[in-house]
Amino acid sequence: MANTSIPVQGQSRTAFHPSGFAALIWGHLANDALANYLPGLLPLIAVERHVPLFLLTTLMTILMFGQALQPLSGLLADRVGGRWFVLGGPLLSVVGVTLVALSPGYAGMAVGLFLSGLGTTLFHPQAMALTRSLAGKRPGLTMSAFMIGGEFGRAIGPLVATLLATAAGLDHLWLVGVAVVVTWPWLMRVVPQLAKRTAKQAPVHFRQHLRPAAALVAFNGLRAGAISTVTTLVPMLWRHHGGSVILGASLVTTMIGVGILGNLAGGLMRDRFGSATVLWGASIVGTLLLIVLPFARGYALWPILALVGIALFSASPVTTLIGQDIFKENPALGSGISAGMGNAVGALLILPIGYAASRIGLSLGLELAAVLLILAFLSIRPLLMATAEHRTA
Repeated sequence: MANTSIPVQGQSRTAFHPSGFAALIWGHLANDALANYLPGLLPLIAVERHVPLFLLTTLMTILMFGQALQPLSGLLADRVGGRWFVLGGPLLSVVGVTLVALSPGYAGMAVGLFLSGLGTTLFHPQAMALTRSLAGKRPGLTMSAFMIGGEFGRAIGPLVATLLATAAGLDHLWLVGVAVVVTWPWLMRVVPQLAKRTAKQAPVHFRQHLRPAAALVAFNGLRAGAISTVTTLVPMLWRHHGGSVILGASLVTTMIGVGILGNLAGGLMRDRFGSATVLWGASIVGTLLLIVLPFARGYALWPILALVGIALFSASPVTTLIGQDIFKENPALGSGISAGMGNAVGALLILPIGYAASRIGLSLGLELAAVLLILAFLSIRPLLMATAEHRTA
């Protein structure tokens, strides 16, 4: 199926400079490493700071829910232009991880994680809009390359943070933010500018976009809920069965790190075969793997989680571009709704799953992740129909 991407209106074409694009990829890596290190640390936090299972899952909800303001961030990013959201987001994530490191109680950790979520809220919509403005004729490939940076950060964040915390203690966790502080002057020099909207550009037609946007949020929310459930519960299940904290963190690293291949493949396949092929294929394969996952034991978990990552993350560049196509007059807003609102829905879904896992068992939570992905599969047809109708309206 050929791709039928809608030209993005209201966004100037930005001259491509390798150093500027490299800075966006590095910023994405650093920001997402700081915003997603938590899953690997959950077993350690449970022991050292005496946090029960259900409250551990609520920490994940707080972290992800801080990203719910991405649509507002996207509106502001397109209105003011520039690059300060890209530069400020990672710094706010550094503040967040420092607060988590220095706060012995649950409340301080919760505030720090919420600030990390807000850092992601600031960074992503403007960075994604900048990436789209650099894309030229290969938006799928360009967005995949940008997202690879973020997925690599999400992959190494849990493992690096867990290695550091087990070696030096949770109170030294702030050290993971040093790389951002050291490279920030370079980012200041080379991150490109996003052209701000002008009075001549079309206003955002919220009512016209409501149906396809709601369908996109539903799909992304269910997918995000499944991903977060797996990354939250697998390290704790591994620890429950007597495994080490570091190997538990490496399970998350494997899923997200190998999932980088899915990001790249998803963008390439989207450019060649269209969005529908990627969404259907990713959901079918991902659902089958999540049905098998609760029954896996020992070292079989690593290859299964690697395949889960490839399947689930292949949809990420596609849904980001769909969001930008829906809100063609404000691509940063489209990026924010695709990622931010989807993650917010996923964050809310973790709460009942976490409660069920704390009452009945961790394996049940993984089975519920498969249920979420089945529901995501069922939401693809409404999403494709809504976006097709929106394209011809």
